[in-house]
Amino acid sequence: MKTVGLYGGSFNPVHIGHLIVASYIAQWSDIDEVWLMLSPLNPFKTQNPDLLPVQIREDMLRLAVTDNSYLDICDEQLKMPVPSYTIDTLDSLSKVHPDISFRCIIGSDSWLGFTGWKEWERIIKEYGVIIYPRPGYAIDEASLPEGVIAVNAPSVDISSTFIRNALAEGKDVDYFVPDAVYKYIKSNNLYKK
Repeated sequence: MKTVGLYGGSFNPVHIGHLIVASYIAQWSDIDEVWLMLSPLNPFKTQNPDLLPVQIREDMLRLAVTDNSYLDICDEQLKMPVPSYTIDTLDSLSKVHPDISFRCIIGSDSWLGFTGWKEWERIIKEYGVIIYPRPGYAIDEASLPEGVIAVNAPSVDISSTFIRNALAEGKDVDYFVPDAVYKYIKSNNLYKK
């Protein structure tokens, strides 16, 4: 049975930090592939005036993973009620893909608030969680419950907020986002104030 890591986010925009984590987990763990799952609206971030329309974010995500054999995108949450919840998405994907074992991929910052997630215990028990490091959010690996593992993925202190702010200031973010994504951002004049 193939194992797929589900890495959710707003990806507003997708940047190299996202892709480094996804690539690391797909190649240096027991995960066969990582699917980057676009969240139309994070239940914890319902007020985000900078959030671009789903289609634009999905276009950028597709450009970022084109021609990659172990990274793909997942649009399952786009078919679900908003706000969408990880457990509902995992259940839906498992029905659609009964031949795939799914794992939830989250940052160490999200792990610290994981008990606030809908049916968080079931996510751990039925699917499993992979935690990657985020700067400033250390995890005590010895305290992790069964079904939760931490990976030593490279920690990149970069965020979509940083990228958006840099673009609004007219900065060049050529090395912060994939080439195709940066061309898309520039040609569509995105994130300008």
